[in-house]
Amino acid sequence: MADKRVNKVVLAYSGGLDTSIILKWLQTTYNCEVVTFTADLGQGEELGPARDKALLLGIKPENIFIEDLREEFVRDYVFPMFRANAAYEGVYLLGTSIARPLIGKKLIEIAEKVGADAVSHGATGKGNDQVRFELTAYALKPDVHVIAPWREWDLRSREQLIAFAEQHQIPIAKDKRGEAPFSVDANLLHASSEGKVLEDPAVEVPDYVYSRTISPEDAPDKPTVITIDFEQGDAVAIDGQKLSPATLLAKLNELGRDNGIGRLDLVENRFVGMKSRGMYETPGGTILHVAHRAIESITLDRGAAHLKDQLMPQYAELIYNGFWFSPEREMLQALIDKSQEFVTGQVRLKLYKGGVHVIGRSSPYSLYDQDLVTFEEGAVAYDHRDAAGFIKLNALRLRTLGQRKKKLGL
Repeated sequence: MADKRVNKVVLAYSGGLDTSIILKWLQTTYNCEVVTFTADLGQGEELGPARDKALLLGIKPENIFIEDLREEFVRDYVFPMFRANAAYEGVYLLGTSIARPLIGKKLIEIAEKVGADAVSHGATGKGNDQVRFELTAYALKPDVHVIAPWREWDLRSREQLIAFAEQHQIPIAKDKRGEAPFSVDANLLHASSEGKVLEDPAVEVPDYVYSRTISPEDAPDKPTVITIDFEQGDAVAIDGQKLSPATLLAKLNELGRDNGIGRLDLVENRFVGMKSRGMYETPGGTILHVAHRAIESITLDRGAAHLKDQLMPQYAELIYNGFWFSPEREMLQALIDKSQEFVTGQVRLKLYKGGVHVIGRSSPYSLYDQDLVTFEEGAVAYDHRDAAGFIKLNALRLRTLGQRKKKLGL
């Protein structure tokens, strides 16, 4: 039920049909002032039309907020996450998940700025995004009122949405009148597609769904060789050229796209309890993920590296489930960031037909000691005979267990 006490609401607004309907629904249902917020996260769409449409729907110019968040997104959200090598359920690089806390944070900042008592989003009642937006909102403004129209209204079909739009003179593009073949969410890190033609996990993803990558079969027959420089866990340069975080990721996206890198067909477990099938394209992120693990391989101590790998699934799940602004995520981040103190150096990669192959890595802080690992007698003090005692000590409990089994005749 609508809470008539709402005076002003900040809406996460894309300018598309669904959020335009939500905008008008908020005005008519709550009889409140609506403020729109549109974020440029590198989704590749013009944001001018969102402003024009908001004006057309009666939003005051001073109540329309459009912000370019690309650098903040990569610097403060994507890069910290990649320091952890985060991959949900082992494979998903969390492209949609990591964008939500930033959008949610900006919604709250604008709400505070304009004196709004509510925020609203266009996430459905079946997905993860509603959880991510709202956990962020409540963490940053505990007394905020969150309006989730998809959980409140009685518009249950595409036909009803279109009828509502026509009734309230909301412009409808011709290609929006029919049922969309699949839904897309995009930002600088990835593009995700799900629903409709993708709902049967036994059926291959149609070619027309892909938007960020060419097919690996169509990629060049000649490999592309690049270098990525890291400083304290973050990528800072490609082929020796220093780049800002967002510019660097955009460049890796181009390289990944042209070499057919970063496609993922995944059936995942949503936080709300159901399984869903999605197709993700993360070209630059896939390259960055492989490169970061490569530079860590020579700069991280075994204990630190293995602890990070043990904690990673929990860290990834926190992000997936919307707990970016939780104390446990911040605690893990402090540990992860400490581990990156000496993760500095260069990784050389070969990109070829969908594959990212490490062909070299170097660092001024490398722990790799060629004298130690060589089969020849090295200059480093390593006595092969020491290994016998090491093995015997580690075998002690196994031998004790073996003796018990033998005694019991097992």
